Amino acid sequence: MEKYNPQVDEYIEKSQDFAKPILTYLRETVHEFCPDAEEAIKWKFPTFLYKGKILCSITAFKQYCSMGFWLHGEMITIKNLETNAEKSNMFSLGKIKSPEDLPSKIQMKNMILEAMELTDMGVKMKKAAPSKTEIEIPDYFQNVLHENKKAAEVFDKASPSFRKEYIMWITDAKTETTRNKRIEQALEWISEGKGRNWKYEKK
Repeated sequence: MEKYNPQVDEYIEKSQDFAKPILTYLRETVHEFCPDAEEAIKWKFPTFLYKGKILCSITAFKQYCSMGFWLHGEMITIKNLETNAEKSNMFSLGKIKSPEDLPSKIQMKNMILEAMELTDMGVKMKKAAPSKTEIEIPDYFQNVLHENKKAAEVFDKASPSFRKEYIMWITDAKTETTRNKRIEQALEWISEGKGRNWKYEKK
């Protein structure tokens, strides 16, 4: 591992122009308050490790950036942070479209120090308990499932939590266009036996 990884330089360089100063600021802030942090690319995103454990990651998309803390769910500083998006361990800071959307330097410091302290204490990310409650499958999804024999077979045999994650993702879509795109993607992943969050599952 390296404190400054060339792959992270490359990631920032390939990002949108608006994202470059934001990612650079987040990167330097992590190193400022966590001098022992080492950089790596995990799940295609720049990730910072502290004592061999994931501390946080930074991400860039076409219209916004974000930063996620691995122990997000255990952090008081995150719970007290107001953001413009639902928070998760990938998007702890919400959607950052400009430097004005960034938390203050003192907030950043407190978050990084808390994440380090939790890591030192051996705290681990809690996994949600498997859901045993079945959730109703919407007719429109049930219909397309029946048209895809492989997906239907996998879905029928899957655990309640596997099924629930896909159904919630599809029904949470705000527009019909988004819903249809999610259904199309879901059918592909389900046919391959992949869970909704397969990209982030430990290999």
